[in-house]
Amino acid sequence: MKTTMVQQVMTAPKEITFREIPVPEIGDDQVLVKIMKIGVCGSDIHVYHGTHPYTSYPVTQGHEVSGRIEKIGSAVKNLHPGQKVTIEPQVTCGKCYPCRHGRYNLCEKLKVMGFQTTGTASEYFAVDASKVTPIPEEMSYSEGAMLEPLAVTVHAAKRFPDLQGAKAAVLGCGPIGILLMQSLKALGAAEVMVTDISDFRLDLAKKLGADYAYNTMNKDFGEALLESFGEDKADVIYDCAGTDITMDQAIQNARKGSTIILVAVFGKRANADLAKLNDSELDLNTSMMYTHVDYMDAIRLVKEGKVQLQPLMTNTFPFSEYLSAYQYIDDNREKTMKVLIDLDSSEE
Repeated sequence: MKTTMVQQVMTAPKEITFREIPVPEIGDDQVLVKIMKIGVCGSDIHVYHGTHPYTSYPVTQGHEVSGRIEKIGSAVKNLHPGQKVTIEPQVTCGKCYPCRHGRYNLCEKLKVMGFQTTGTASEYFAVDASKVTPIPEEMSYSEGAMLEPLAVTVHAAKRFPDLQGAKAAVLGCGPIGILLMQSLKALGAAEVMVTDISDFRLDLAKKLGADYAYNTMNKDFGEALLESFGEDKADVIYDCAGTDITMDQAIQNARKGSTIILVAVFGKRANADLAKLNDSELDLNTSMMYTHVDYMDAIRLVKEGKVQLQPLMTNTFPFSEYLSAYQYIDDNREKTMKVLIDLDSSEE
């Protein structure tokens, strides 16, 4: 195999270069992965615009990823060269209270590949075998790269413990919102209502299984809840938009004693009506990334046909055109769902 490889580096906001470096050596407990596909997510866009609060430059991006094992370390078991895989991008300490209690997604020293440590945007990537998860051979590399955002929504869906037969509302129909809608239904929710201000996104959500869809530019959120679910409204409301407007819609209109779960990352300090939250005795919960079991559930749901990923794939760009992918997203925000970076066009 090659001794050198190309690696992407974002040197400053809106500036991407490529450098040739040695293919990394692997340790006994590591795996060398030939990277095939990388997904671009909203957090990557924040880095591109210089607005991500926890990322500095230069940084190599890439955390939604699929690939093929090229080589394994001498101590690696249950993995083999040629195997299709995805990589779980959390780097954790293993020692803090959350880590010791199985909630390493909340590690006190959490780093995420592509943000606080080197990401996967290179031809090859050396990684601890514990972070490598095999994917079914029949699953495409494009689908494999979308397992990370799907794991986010599987984890978020399960943050509401009474999901079986529940009536749920999802505010925001970006990729995470639509994946969450599908995850909720796949995991047992009886009915799911979605909202957005884009008819294009709402139509896509309906095609993928949303029971009710409303454009809140034209329809009051509270009225939409009543029309969908009657006087009892929703059992749980998920905010996937992350704005003061959507959080206020949830707090003002939620059934008293019900639950709101924040999935989106707020871009600024929020202004929320905590008096109303208190008066209605609402549970305001949150969701942060995922653990390995969420990845396994995500793979199972795709394999069972309960979640569709292909309809969310908007466009694919060659690795050499990484910057063009960001420019495309900026120019086509309303109709862009998931953009993928292709490192090997012959892989599917």
